[in-house]
Amino acid sequence: MKKLLIAGYGNVARRAAPKLEPRFELQPLSRRHGIDLDRPDTLAALQGADAVLHCAPPPDSGTQDTRTRNLLAALAKGRILPARVVYVSTSGVYGDCCGARVDESRAVRPQTDRARRRVDAERQLALWCSERGVSLAILRVPGIYAADRLPLERLRAGTPVLRAEDDVYTNHIHAEDLAAILVRALEEGAPAGTYNASDDSEIRMGDWLDLVAERAGLAHPPRIARTEAAGRIAPELLSFMSESRRLANRRLKESLGVRLRYPTVYEGVPRLPGTA
Repeated sequence: MKKLLIAGYGNVARRAAPKLEPRFELQPLSRRHGIDLDRPDTLAALQGADAVLHCAPPPDSGTQDTRTRNLLAALAKGRILPARVVYVSTSGVYGDCCGARVDESRAVRPQTDRARRRVDAERQLALWCSERGVSLAILRVPGIYAADRLPLERLRAGTPVLRAEDDVYTNHIHAEDLAAILVRALEEGAPAGTYNASDDSEIRMGDWLDLVAERAGLAHPPRIARTEAAGRIAPELLSFMSESRRLANRRLKESLGVRLRYPTVYEGVPRLPGTA
């Protein structure tokens, strides 16, 4: 059976695992499994793999992804060179697009170090795979949600959102749909390339949080003007409120043939127990 290395064995990778197990011997790489991408010495025992699913986030600081660099260095020394690599990136690499529709041909323009680290990882992987003839799929993923991945604490805390005239478009994908996309991208013959791994929703951030609040039986968050935001919203959260784009997912559907179980957040956000 072919071997699949999974770097970053988190929630979405675990959701994908049952559908991958019939095709691959899974080898999770995480600190819980004794592998630390910040410590190259823990990667020395890797013998390579037939495919790699790279879900590990970059470090928390800087503009480069040293974890991806360490992983690629270890793979280059392995006895088996992967035929396919799938990387879970972020739609944040596009930066602020002022609400425009964004497909994969748009040039990246990261505006935060968080996004710059992702661009660095994408470029490292593209060069490494190109030099070795390895098929590479990059999935640019927006906000991931599921019943257990909703911003309930933010709503309970009463954190404000921007009023409608100042609000930004936000993009989403259900965790189960993303897991299915990973499984498809790892199939033999799946087209290489970059894909916006997003659903069909066109929704502004305030409306998204209103929807979650309604489904959870919570109060809508207060709305404020952008001029008030700096004093009332944490800087990291405010950075997400400074980028607006509407991801186009045509390539995901037509090239990869993905059919979404939850086409929009209206189908995907559950009504939580105890609500009317």
